[in-house]
Amino acid sequence: MEQTVREKRIRIIPATKEKTPVGGPSGRKLRVAAYCRVSTDSEEQLTSYTSQKEYYTQKIGENPDWEFAGIFADRGITGTSMKKRAEFNRMIAACKRGRIDLILTKSLSRFARNTVDCLATVRMLRGRGIAVHFEKDSEKFPYKRS
Repeated sequence: MEQTVREKRIRIIPATKEKTPVGGPSGRKLRVAAYCRVSTDSEEQLTSYTSQKEYYTQKIGENPDWEFAGIFADRGITGTSMKKRAEFNRMIAACKRGRIDLILTKSLSRFARNTVDCLATVRMLRGRGIAVHFEKDSEKFPYKRS
């Protein structure tokens, strides 16, 4: 008795992640926010606070591929705990609601002083497709849009 073996053809289709085009005439603009923080209410720190806000407002406004998503700024608050940083928490809530694509901040130390909190927050944001760009530390942690 002879059995006929039928050859089955299997076509493997690799998974692809649909990317939303960003920037330019055919794509939507990146919704960009900035986070600023100073730890004391000293005159020097308050000047820095105001300068940071003005700098990021201008920087975001000048990029034609970016849409202004807000400036979130905590004044006179330490970066070691996220609990008392109202503006930081408001920014994270906006991220979770899908209102921000990119966060600009001066440095890692402005974003968070607690390494564990910083890593957990950046990982959570990246998992949602939100990038964080640390300007002073950009050589160590280059901005990459995922």
